[in-house]
Amino acid sequence: MKYFALGILTFFYLLAIFADFIAPYPYDLQNRKAPYHPPTRIHFFHNGEFIGAYVHPYKLVNPIFRTYKEDKTKICKVRFFTDTPYGFKLFYTPPECGIYLFGTDKLGRDIFSRLLYGARISLSIGLIGVSITFLLGILFGGLAGYYGGWVDNAIMRLTEVLMSIPSFYLMLALRAIFPLDMSSVEVFFLIVFILSFIGWAGLARVIRGLVLSLREQEYVLAAKTYGASPLRILFKHILPNTYFYLIVTATSAIPSYILGEAALSLLGLGIQEPYPSWGNMLSDARSLTVITFYPWILTPGVAIFLVVLAFNMLGDALLEDRRRP
Repeated sequence: MKYFALGILTFFYLLAIFADFIAPYPYDLQNRKAPYHPPTRIHFFHNGEFIGAYVHPYKLVNPIFRTYKEDKTKICKVRFFTDTPYGFKLFYTPPECGIYLFGTDKLGRDIFSRLLYGARISLSIGLIGVSITFLLGILFGGLAGYYGGWVDNAIMRLTEVLMSIPSFYLMLALRAIFPLDMSSVEVFFLIVFILSFIGWAGLARVIRGLVLSLREQEYVLAAKTYGASPLRILFKHILPNTYFYLIVTATSAIPSYILGEAALSLLGLGIQEPYPSWGNMLSDARSLTVITFYPWILTPGVAIFLVVLAFNMLGDALLEDRRRP
């Protein structure tokens, strides 16, 4: 299970890293003649003979219901590792035969290409957000557990206030403070800040409990006897013993950041068009009619499901490995 989950996550992160090479089209390229184009079928045999990968062009036969039909009188070979008007790409077809592996959206933009570019935002938010959250949680939780007294009381009261506020509504409130005309880069870092600001309180309380038990261990008392400073004892001897818990917790926390970004972008408060994220790509899926007639619009939702499932499976597998003798 662990290696299966790692394989899924590695696959998605590699797609995000090499999106410029794998995606056949730019994320903002529109083909107004092909709105809601169905996924392109790839063929390999023609008249019973293998001729390699090729596609047929699609004709829009019903503009009202956006119904397409393959024009089997024309053939376009799929070229691999080739120069294109958009740079060097893994695969490409001539312009008269677009290749849309996951179809197109209402503006005729290739969903497959946008999915890869959107993965850079959705997946990186999870990693960056967890890094900031864990830094804050470890710092404040460690200080509260080690020093106790007024330091502990002040930090714990702050965490209780943050944890008493519903996280989703807090996200909406914090996002509403900032102007809506911010650039996507600014929105990206804003979402990271919001998610990190919300998530560190719960982790700090757990780290505090672990530090309270670890600070009474013999090796900590020995370090005090040899004159080690409190910060050295905390960061050198106590916190390293919480690393396994942090790793397992991180695999469970990253999906919440991915889902948080998706929720904000789905509501129009996150990453703004034309920049793609898995959340704002699902904005069209809020219509039942669109989902019924163009189900490929849900492809980003499938990607979110697979990534979240993989992280949860990885966390469970690591926990099982820890429990084994």
